[in-house]
Amino acid sequence: MEIKVNMKSMGKRKQTVKPVVYDLPLGAGNTFTVRQLVTELTRAGVEDYNRRHQEPEILKCLTKENIEDQAERGKISFGVIYGEKEADFQKAAGNAIQCFEDGIYRVFLDEKPLESLDEEVQVTKESTFTFVRLAMLTGRLW
Repeated sequence: MEIKVNMKSMGKRKQTVKPVVYDLPLGAGNTFTVRQLVTELTRAGVEDYNRRHQEPEILKCLTKENIEDQAERGKISFGVIYGEKEADFQKAAGNAIQCFEDGIYRVFLDEKPLESLDEEVQVTKESTFTFVRLAMLTGRLW
């Protein structure tokens, strides 16, 4: 099933939010749980990271557009992954679920907040998911 997820491009000068389409195996029909959504998006991210991890370094190059885009973020790099380990899907999925439960990020479906991991959602072709990472403010909690 194809779903749209709003992704924010971080930059100092231009901060844009654009929808990215993911083709996820979420089963038959247009109904699934938030837990399934988070798990499958995590799987897609881990697979992308591991794919980039296995690319030969000779293929990495910077175009003028890459340099300009990365300069806006404040760091220009070739995107080389220096660690030797690949990402572990089980650990990443567990962490993503725990972060949702702890309120580190929120998930919205067409501006409606999704409150529970077991909440079922109905998706249409026009539906868009938005993930918002929450930042803790400094200071006292009480």
